[in-house]
Amino acid sequence: MNPNAQRIAALIDHTILRADATEEDVRQICAEARQYGFASVCVNGYWVSLVASELDGSTVKVCTVSGFPLGAMSTEAKLAETEIAIRAGAHEVDMVINVGALKSGERGSVQREIASLAAACHEGGAILKVILETALLTDDLKRIACQLSKDAAADFVKTSTGFSTAGAKESDVALMRNSVGSEMGVKASGGIRTLEDLEKMVAAGASRIGASASVSIIQNVK
Repeated sequence: MNPNAQRIAALIDHTILRADATEEDVRQICAEARQYGFASVCVNGYWVSLVASELDGSTVKVCTVSGFPLGAMSTEAKLAETEIAIRAGAHEVDMVINVGALKSGERGSVQREIASLAAACHEGGAILKVILETALLTDDLKRIACQLSKDAAADFVKTSTGFSTAGAKESDVALMRNSVGSEMGVKASGGIRTLEDLEKMVAAGASRIGASASVSIIQNVK
């Protein structure tokens, strides 16, 4: 694989979060991640232990989700899900922010929830990415969510679950990068299917890309 393809692969969380993903599907994703050198494999919590086993000895990280895809469950449920995933071998956790609480002006509860998951992740040697679900937020609320995530010691902010009304947009990535500065990661996810899509997101400020079309993207790198 050429150096440019390797560089791009290292930005991608190779993702399979479909409800009907089978064990065979998950094993295939892991094999592809090993082959191409993706940053991580991102799966639902049920599959974390399998992915940890499949990726053992590789540089590919195990990524999972918490409070996915709605973010509207209790903090205790998200925390339990996060701690279980870390014990099962997760290195990275992508949590969904409580969008309804944020839109209700409950900034303190939103920040406390993110902080509790960030602390659990860091204690377990993992990192936390906060999914804002940008399609559901005004620009002002996106900025507020970024600041809350930063103040709560999260490691990344992320655009989307890929299961809402829209996915990643360049303008949102740029807004998020501007909001968090250089100290945090910005992950663009949702609807990124081509090399051109990826390059636009990186140019806008993304430092990680979530994609299920990862192999097709890499195969189009010249």
